[in-house]
Amino acid sequence: MTKLSIPRPFLKWAGGKTQLASALLARMPMSFNVYHEPFVGSGAVFFSLYRERKIRHAILSDLNAELIDTYLAVRDYVSEVIKILSEFPYNKEFYYDIRAKDPWKLSLVERAARMIYLNKTGYNGLYRVNKQGKFNVPFGRYKSPKYLDVENLLAVSRALQTVEIYCAPFETVIDRVKTGDWVYFDPPYVPISQTANFTSYHANGFSLEDQMRLRDVCIELTKNNIYITLSNSNTEFIRSLYSSTYFVIDEVLAKRAINCDGAKRGEIVELIITNYPTKQAVQLNRPRQGIAHSV
Repeated sequence: MTKLSIPRPFLKWAGGKTQLASALLARMPMSFNVYHEPFVGSGAVFFSLYRERKIRHAILSDLNAELIDTYLAVRDYVSEVIKILSEFPYNKEFYYDIRAKDPWKLSLVERAARMIYLNKTGYNGLYRVNKQGKFNVPFGRYKSPKYLDVENLLAVSRALQTVEIYCAPFETVIDRVKTGDWVYFDPPYVPISQTANFTSYHANGFSLEDQMRLRDVCIELTKNNIYITLSNSNTEFIRSLYSSTYFVIDEVLAKRAINCDGAKRGEIVELIITNYPTKQAVQLNRPRQGIAHSV
């Protein structure tokens, strides 16, 4: 791994935006102040922006407390996290033993090491919890999973040193943004089919009503001259939700990150929604109905 390729996401994540990052960066605002990511997940877009030196300050947040604690531990105590991971063996018995532990009875760094280990060694890189909020992904049976990636963990820690990190619902971004900031929303996608709803990101799920509340937040931010970008699945529900003249809807091709059938991990159409004309739209002189804001 070269210095130019790090930091990269240190967790695998269902819906992670590594494959979509270049398309999102191609559609980022021409200029902005603070970058906000209220569904941080694997942080693929943040890390891409950091590598490209496109951000001055960032605020990352998520409702997943274990995830946020892992970010905090890697930011503030990366050496301790690395030490614990270096002592973890890779075998099925240890996997189920550590999976059975109550993360909230562990220290912050122990909880983070557990999260990274389970994420990198569990089946297909899923993060999934049951209705009781317990991680329930089976053992992954990899040949040599890289749960101890010292170089990247150190680079991630450096990248996070000046980043504000919060465990908070997405709506609270309204309390933190200022005119000229950019918010990227990457919510759990609306399933394109019944079988696509394979994972529960949070014990309480993310409903269609939540998607509607998110749309309302996007409208409020737009009215306050905040740049917003949102990605979601190509469904009639999402298209109708963002059909107002506040928004521009672009179609992009993205690879399926997780599917139990490897043959079905091909490209599908996803949507990138903005409240400003994208760079590509401006370059192509295509008429748009979105609102452009000055900063």
